[in-house]
Amino acid sequence: MDGIDASRVAAWLEANVDGLQAPFAFARVVGGRSNLTFVVTDAGGRRLVLRRPPLSHVLSSAHDMGREHRIIAALRSSPVPVPEALGFCQDESVNGSPFYVMSHVDGYVLRGASETERILDEGSRRSAGEHLVDVLVALHELDVDAIGLGDLARRGDYIGRQLKRWHGQFLHSQAQEVHAGVHRPVPLVEEVHQLLASRVPGQQGVVLAHGDYRLDNTIVGPDGRVRAVLDWELSTLGDPLADLGTLLIYWADGAEAGGGAARPSTALPGFPTRAELAERYAAGAGRDIAHLGYYVAFAHWRLACILEGVYARYAAGAMGSDRSDAPAIADQVGRRADAAMRALERWP
Repeated sequence: MDGIDASRVAAWLEANVDGLQAPFAFARVVGGRSNLTFVVTDAGGRRLVLRRPPLSHVLSSAHDMGREHRIIAALRSSPVPVPEALGFCQDESVNGSPFYVMSHVDGYVLRGASETERILDEGSRRSAGEHLVDVLVALHELDVDAIGLGDLARRGDYIGRQLKRWHGQFLHSQAQEVHAGVHRPVPLVEEVHQLLASRVPGQQGVVLAHGDYRLDNTIVGPDGRVRAVLDWELSTLGDPLADLGTLLIYWADGAEAGGGAARPSTALPGFPTRAELAERYAAGAGRDIAHLGYYVAFAHWRLACILEGVYARYAAGAMGSDRSDAPAIADQVGRRADAAMRALERWP
């Protein structure tokens, strides 16, 4: 299986995770476009989850398995629900790159309206949206020093650091595309970057920022409550409103979404609106959200840069032999850059 050296990983699991029984079955979790995730099942039916970087074209400073493992280990005893960190392997001879394993959490990752409609009734959808915000508030209330993450990153100028990082990654991805013969220019990303850099609001405190906070990066129960927050690879010390802006760009209000199989989960009846989410966060966290429009624009732009990296990896075959998603991902880059520009035009 691509991404797993079954015999070497099995030997490592037996030696480093208590209570496992060989042989092991490995199954790739579909849906992600960055780090690769596998469900591992042992002979006794116990399940755990293994995370590793993409097969190639790994972006500088991204896909740090040790960092991600450290974060969920630090959060295990906090009010923020996460899987249990079970082990980290930095020996690349085992599986070609570092990886970590964590406990498997029962529940649902809600990625589509049809699945969500089947699992959650309207009351549970309301609970899902509200609890998602409440968990974000709880995350931003954590004392980063008390949980051992005070040295995770610099504390100030979060947006400035992010603009520099993701603009650099965007340029790096475009250079990779030139080398692979799949390049196409996206000038709007550059234009939005310049506007964002010239209008940065003041940072409201320092929190552990998730970096990719959204409904389908959580596991929820049938009551809609969040059982685990996943995918901490973009986490750092930063500006809390950046997480809220990210949540809102993925959240579709029912009146805006069409029907059909591609209808977003949050467009279903029962889910709170984006405005309700923002108001609940402001009330729970006690923060001013007057500049939220900037953070929405920033979140769209950053996603465009991230998707450019995903496009570069897919188009070059780094995520496996199936490259059929590459054109759609390329289209999303432009759409997100355009959404960022439109958000800036409406703000403040």
